[in-house]
Amino acid sequence: MPPIMHPRLPVEGVDPPAPPDAGAIGPSETADVPQDPAVTSPSADAPTADDLLPEPVARTLPGIVPGVGEDGRPRPDAPLVAVTGVTGYVGGRLVPELLAAGYRVRAIARRPERLRGRPWYDAVEVAQADASDPEQIRAALDGTDVAYYLIHSLGSGRRFEQRDRRTALTFGAAAREAGVGRIVYLGGLSPDTEDLSPHLASRKEVGEILLASGVPTTVLRAAVILGSGSASFEMMRYLTERLPAMTVPKWLDNRIQPIAVRDVLRYLVGSASMPPEVSREFDIGGPDVLTYRDMMQGYAKAAGLPRRIIVKVPVLTPRLSSHWVGLVTPVPSGIARPLVESLVHEVVCEEHDIAQYVPDPPEGLISFPRALRLALARIREADVTTRWSSAGVPGAPSEPLPSDPDWAGGSLYEDARSVEVDASPAALWRVLESVGGERGWYSWSLAWRVRGLMDRVVGGPGLRRGRRDPRRLVVDDAVDFWRVEEVQPGRLLRLRAEMRVPGLAWLELRVEPDGDTPERQGDAGSARPDDVSPERWTTPPTRFAQRAVFHPHGLLGQLYWWSVYPFHGIVFGGMQRNIARAAETAERSRRDLPR
Repeated sequence: MPPIMHPRLPVEGVDPPAPPDAGAIGPSETADVPQDPAVTSPSADAPTADDLLPEPVARTLPGIVPGVGEDGRPRPDAPLVAVTGVTGYVGGRLVPELLAAGYRVRAIARRPERLRGRPWYDAVEVAQADASDPEQIRAALDGTDVAYYLIHSLGSGRRFEQRDRRTALTFGAAAREAGVGRIVYLGGLSPDTEDLSPHLASRKEVGEILLASGVPTTVLRAAVILGSGSASFEMMRYLTERLPAMTVPKWLDNRIQPIAVRDVLRYLVGSASMPPEVSREFDIGGPDVLTYRDMMQGYAKAAGLPRRIIVKVPVLTPRLSSHWVGLVTPVPSGIARPLVESLVHEVVCEEHDIAQYVPDPPEGLISFPRALRLALARIREADVTTRWSSAGVPGAPSEPLPSDPDWAGGSLYEDARSVEVDASPAALWRVLESVGGERGWYSWSLAWRVRGLMDRVVGGPGLRRGRRDPRRLVVDDAVDFWRVEEVQPGRLLRLRAEMRVPGLAWLELRVEPDGDTPERQGDAGSARPDDVSPERWTTPPTRFAQRAVFHPHGLLGQLYWWSVYPFHGIVFGGMQRNIARAAETAERSRRDLPR
């Protein structure tokens, strides 16, 4: 059976002072995997439905979902559902909704350690499997009643159609062999009579493959999904906020039927209980049919911005438009292109048959203006649970930091620095956990901006991704052009570079209280490691260790390291000094507070 892993939960801190040169920058070691494990039950102290979601969609699905037991958790005999794509935008939000609806959940991921830190981790089974590997995915689906297929290659480069086709065929066959009762797939809404873009055509083909798998299948076809952190929402948001006047392609006046992510989740949860004789596509959309021009003007109104000046021109192709989106918004052009291409077509629901099996909520589906208000409220409250960047950057390195200095037969270069800080471990950790995003990188901000711009020019994420949460980090969070590889709360933050470099790079920030043993790990449920006393945790001084590590690829990698090495003193040295000062400032402020 697939391997099972357990998480560390995130810790909330207080806001540290901003760095002196933060600027206005825009927005783990792999855990040991047992060789022959059994799927274990969720933890006895797993979070309840109320812990996970204050307002689950299941509350408007009485009689359709099984419901939780008296303890607020799924019953032992509840249906078991498998969810793929759990590191993505929709999958990461679907898991807690299924738990709150009373389903037992098995989360499937190629790298289960990426799920550590998710608040629902202790409440689910976690299976390690690649959906394109027949044996692995067959084992992961064994014993499940429903399987959610939330995988697609949005922005994943060339030959994505073959990859999507092969993975869907493998998954459908594995589900049939495992005796899965239903497959649920979230695809794209598209017209049936027009030539489709490669991405829309591929998503349509995946739905057809799953419908032909021999397993009853629900294919939900959605157009633009609106929610805090979604790629479609972020693209619209930044275009509208940053461009008071703009030229747009003529197809911006095509009709679209957007849908709020909450309604998408409701349909996904409700689809699990469809009768076995139902196997078909369903169009899903919100109550409003608009043009993209209407949507941008609607966003401007909701955000309190003046009405935008929009001039239509006939020369902008989807390719040119996607590059423009990549320049103006945080969404890279590789991801923006399929989103833009979908706007070329009119995407309006032709039926609402889904209501026969998942009735509309009593208050009706969420309107476009209300979806905007909900998304903006989440952003203001820093309560964005998943983002478009959650799924990672196509082609970005995923290898953990090696412990062998001669790893892969090559060399590891490092820039290691250590300094004593006149601040408590608690104060220093709060600063470290807030790096990146709007707060910046505590050093030469111009150099960081230039490096981010260079990365965007060659197709990397640059600094535009920002952070999901301004104060806390969990494993797999995106932080500008880094991704969190390891978090040991109160002790260690390790970031893996996803920028375009001729090699692999990591940045490690460590808190070392006096007498500390770095190899020992603390309690994940607390910001204070369990081998550090409460008195020591709040008492200066503290040692701050910072390490940049680079594994070069070939001669180009060697040249890259030595070309940037002279600037390390300015960038990394300045970063260390300014982080230390920020922690000391926070410490002095804490001491001055009235007791």
